[in-house]
Formats: sequence, C-alpha cells, structure tokens
Amino acid sequence: MKKQSFLTLGLLALSIGISQAQSDPQKVISSLQDKTDYYGAISKKIWDYAEVGYQETKSSALLQAELKKAGFNIESGVAGIPTAFIATYGSGKPVISILAEYDALPGLAQAATPERKVIEGQRAGHACGHHLFGTGSSAAAIAVKDWLKQSGKTGTIKLIGTPAEEGGSGKVYMVRDGIFKDTDVALHWHPGDANAANPSSSLANISGKFRFKGISAHAAAAPERGRSALDGVEAMNNMVNMMREHIPQDTRIHYIITKGGEAPNVVPDFAEVYYYARHKDRSILQNVWKRITKAAEGAALGTETTMELEVIGGVYNLLSVESLASLMHKNLEQVGGFSYTDEEKKFAEKLTESFGASFGSLPKPGSAQQIAPYSAASLLGSASTDVGDVSWVVPTVGMTAATWVPGTAPHSWQAVAAGGTSIGVKGMMVAAQTLALTAIDLYNDPALVKKAKEEWEELRGKNFKYEALLGDRKPALDYRK
Repeated sequence: MKKQSFLTLGLLALSIGISQAQSDPQKVISSLQDKTDYYGAISKKIWDYAEVGYQETKSSALLQAELKKAGFNIESGVAGIPTAFIATYGSGKPVISILAEYDALPGLAQAATPERKVIEGQRAGHACGHHLFGTGSSAAAIAVKDWLKQSGKTGTIKLIGTPAEEGGSGKVYMVRDGIFKDTDVALHWHPGDANAANPSSSLANISGKFRFKGISAHAAAAPERGRSALDGVEAMNNMVNMMREHIPQDTRIHYIITKGGEAPNVVPDFAEVYYYARHKDRSILQNVWKRITKAAEGAALGTETTMELEVIGGVYNLLSVESLASLMHKNLEQVGGFSYTDEEKKFAEKLTESFGASFGSLPKPGSAQQIAPYSAASLLGSASTDVGDVSWVVPTVGMTAATWVPGTAPHSWQAVAAGGTSIGVKGMMVAAQTLALTAIDLYNDPALVKKAKEEWEELRGKNFKYEALLGDRKPALDYRK
C-alpha cells in the first residue's frame, strides 16, 4: 500500500511536470502579448529618434536601460563601437544570443501616414524597421530570461546590440573581436511584408569610398591649370558601367557621387564616389571589387589626379542551417499571424495606392494572418546583411514578420510609415514570441543544438577560417557623417 502511494505521488508529480512544461510556450506567448503596448511605446521612441549607423546613442541607451531593469548584466561599447553592447543573463550552456539592430537610413524621414509626408528637420527614417528589430529582440530576450528564472533551467541568454547594419558592417567588427566565440546558436529576425521562417541566404557585399584629389582653377579663365577630381570620378564611373557587360550577370554594383565640387566655375580639387558591390559568392565578389579598384586607379592616371580608397564595409553571404529554420518555422506557426483592425485596413488600402500599377498584383492585407509555407530549399535573397558574418562563426537562424503593408518595398517611405503604426508593432510581437519559443526549445533539448552544429560545420567546410572582408580597419564610426 505504501509502495503504491509513492508510485501514485511520483506519477502525479511527473504529470504536473509534463503539464507545466506543455503550458510554458503558451505562458510565454501570453506574457509577451500582454506587453504589446509597452514594447510598442519603446519601438516608437526609437522610431522617433531615427539615428543613423554608429550614431544610435539614444536608441542603444534606451534598450540597455530596459534590459538592465529586467536583470541583465550590461557591457557597453564593445568591439570599439560606442553604441554596441552585450546584455547577459544566466550561466552555463547552451549560450543563446539574440541579435538586435536599431539604426535608421538617411534621407527617409516620413510621418506615420499613408501618404508621403516628410518630417521637417529630421534627417533619417526607419525604412528597414530596425526600431522594431531592436525592440522585438529585446522583448524576446527578457521573456526567455523570465522563463529561465522560473524553470530553473541552466543556460545563458544574451541580447547582442549590433549598430550600423545599414552599410556600416557593425557585426563584422563584433565577430572579428570574438563577441560570438562562446555562443552556441544565434537568433535574429527582420521586418518585412510577410511572416516566414524558411531557410534563406543573402549576397556578400563590399563597399568603399573612392576619393579623388586634383588641382583647382578658374573653369573659364585658366582651365588648363586645373585637374578635375570630378573628372576622375566620372571616368571611373564610365569604366565601371562598361565593365558590367563583362562580369557575372548576377552581380550588383551601385554608387552615388557624395561630393562633386562646390561651384561650376571652379575646377573641383576634391570629389568622392561611394560604391557597393554584391554577389552570392564572396570569391567572385572580391575579384569584381579588384576590377572596380583598377578602374579607379586608371581614372586617376588618365585625369592626372590622385585616388585614395577607404573600404567602408564588407559582409559575408548568409549561411542557412535548415534544422534551425524548421524549428523556427514550427514556432512561428504556433504563434500565428495577426488581423488588421478596420482602421489598419484603411491605412493599408490608402498606402497600397502609392505603390502604383507597375508593381502588378500585390498581396492583400489579410496575408499578415498567414504563415508562408515551409520549404527546405534555401532561398537566395537580393539584399546583404552583416548577419552573414555571424552565420559563419556560429549556427544562426532568422525569420521575417509582417510589420509592413504587404507589397511594401524595403528602404521606402512606405516602410517607414507602416513601421510607425500598430501594424508594425503587431508584426514585431509575432517575431518576439517566435524567437523566445525557439530559444526555449534549444534550452529544453540539447540534441537540437548538437544537430544544428553538425549541419553548420558541414556547410561551411572543415578547413574554413574566418577573415573579415573589410580587413583590419577600425570601425567606420564616421561613415554616415
């Protein structure tokens, strides 16, 4: 009888333990849903700050303050970057790191309205939704910290504050500095116009500023005395544009002339052009970049000017671990999408009118309720991200959430507008919940971490050695100035 009582008590305890474990995901989802307005207010502050790369002083400080208040230990100014930080809670393995971005894009100030309305006096706007990225990731990290504390599980959760994703390659310096050396799995997400967690890759990218120096002179009275730095820039651009026919067709090259002189009647003695080059294969990209540099050198020779190159950024392509992607997709399906209110529908319909007929058939707002079907085949995206470098030094997985009106292009005023509304906040919370559940799965089942590492090791190759594409330069803290 006594033995039976012990058996009964044991089974009851096991039943309670299983029941509690099964209810944990829903508790995490509910706790985050309850804080939607709270985290929405934080994201709106960062949306208002709209600070560009390496100048995200207020945005970084706000997120650090929230994480410190939640019980995280904060290490600021890591990897020689004043706005980069690491927030840590817990101890032991596994170590799960969640990435957070918070930089805005220059020249895209926009009110949260469905028609173009520039915010006067504001230099930048969150046209890639990084105000949501940073806040949503922080919300997920805090939810995981609460779960670790309540469950008594061993493990470490980190929120890695990563500045200047937009062309500044912030994470590259952090990877190079060893910030991720003890991380077992890295999680990230990105704003978008759909909810998806399929395996995906990206384009490797190298960027740099070519600076030409010449001799100034009166453009009419003594032009023969001058050597135009702008001629050097234009000659370079012409040669690169002719080169496009003779490089792999899936290469992307774009540039802007950032400085072209001060007055038409003065031969400019200084001019600068800012280049990006992209390709899915970084070895091909490096060869293309060498040819672009040769064009600059030839332009300087032909115009009797001098040229200096500052490599601003360089990022790897994203390495996708399918086992982690399928895990995140499972959790995204559990979280689900969200519905638009009548007011949000009106906003979306009005905003969609600005896309124009050239965009063809656009998805309807109802697609925010849906989760994109899963496919194990890795999709190649057309953008670049410094998350790519992280993915080559630690197994990494990410997702997108429908923070924008379906059909919205990244880096557009429409993305800024939607990101400043409740539509953006709802999508952000879908991501926060999904990231939190994925981290909890990894703590609960060490076999998932082991499998991910094995798959990742095979993908990158046994003899892989990480070398940053931007070399040993210090962080380009003034690249947006």
